[in-house]
Amino acid sequence: MPNLNKVMLMGNITRDPEVRYTPKGTAVTDISLAVNRSYSLDDGERREETTFVEITYWGRQAEVIGEYMKKGRPLYVEGRLQLDQWEDKNTGQNRSRLKIVGENFQFLGGRDGNSGGGGGQQQPYQQSAPPQQQSAPPQQQAAPPQQNYQQAPPQQQSSPPPQQQQPTGYEPIQDDDDDIPF
Repeated sequence: MPNLNKVMLMGNITRDPEVRYTPKGTAVTDISLAVNRSYSLDDGERREETTFVEITYWGRQAEVIGEYMKKGRPLYVEGRLQLDQWEDKNTGQNRSRLKIVGENFQFLGGRDGNSGGGGGQQQPYQQSAPPQQQSAPPQQQAAPPQQNYQQAPPQQQSSPPPQQQQPTGYEPIQDDDDDIPF
């Protein structure tokens, strides 16, 4: 029987992330995401509800979120559900909590914290080999690194492909008029 444990959410971070480290040196950060839902009742009245979700990130992902994310910033999250169970020390009762273990994320909005208009992270962050660090000249301030740490293979320059012969009676489409509004 197939199984699937996948969560995808978009929302706003409710507090500044704090990165902690395990005794073995692995970074971990817990964030809370506020996810809003708007709906209408039968009589047309609009309602909005907010769900708060706890998410844990590990390793380099935890460090990147801790460095670049702040309270109120929008974030896209992919992860899996995990059930935590423990015994309450005060009452002795068994307790449980469902949370998300983050596997990928994508920054939304611009670098200045705006949630409008698309800027910011374009590819989801996926855990991979750490990037090679290059130091910036002392007079310049280094820009934040791109969050997609997968390195692309080097581009090879080649001559343009030869133009193919068009069948007789056909003219190639000339699309010089760019009517895209952005």
